[in-house]
Amino acid sequence: MAAVPGQGTAGAGRSADGQLGETDATARTGASVDLLTETYQAHYRSLLGLAALLLDDTASCEDVVQEAFIRVHAARGRVREPEKTLAYLRQTVVNLSRSTLRRRILGLKLLPKPMPDAASAEEGAYDALERDALITALRGLQRRQREVLVLRYFSDMTEVQVAEALGISLGSVKAYGSRGIAALRARMEAQR
Repeated sequence: MAAVPGQGTAGAGRSADGQLGETDATARTGASVDLLTETYQAHYRSLLGLAALLLDDTASCEDVVQEAFIRVHAARGRVREPEKTLAYLRQTVVNLSRSTLRRRILGLKLLPKPMPDAASAEEGAYDALERDALITALRGLQRRQREVLVLRYFSDMTEVQVAEALGISLGSVKAYGSRGIAALRARMEAQR
């Protein structure tokens, strides 16, 4: 047999009444529909088991085995040795299983990268409590200390940029920042 998985209709012809059916040549050289039916009844479970060894879910295994029977049925006119029909079916199941796995792998490669794990509700609530505590502690600082800390750490400005923004010297920014962090640390620990 040249290529079983092809979708040819070799051997099919029209009878005198115009119906599609097997020609005499197909009946003599190809696998008959009766032979495929018998093979299906006798070997469906073993072919399903073969697919199960290659794939991971029952639905895909059933699809692969059904598709194998459809392809061999379509190419039955090209089967030179009907007794090898089961071997052709097995090879078709293996090939279709490989194709299914290739499509899955390609699909996984094309999926967008997953987002980092989202925080649980507990973690989110804890973060909100910490944020609220930090804001409360910041509000308790002197105005200039609060301004320096917010501009320096939340706005991500350099000390020079903070000095320019507030109109104070670089030394004052360092002093307010150092005292502000110490006061903020003390307030946060007092809240725990």
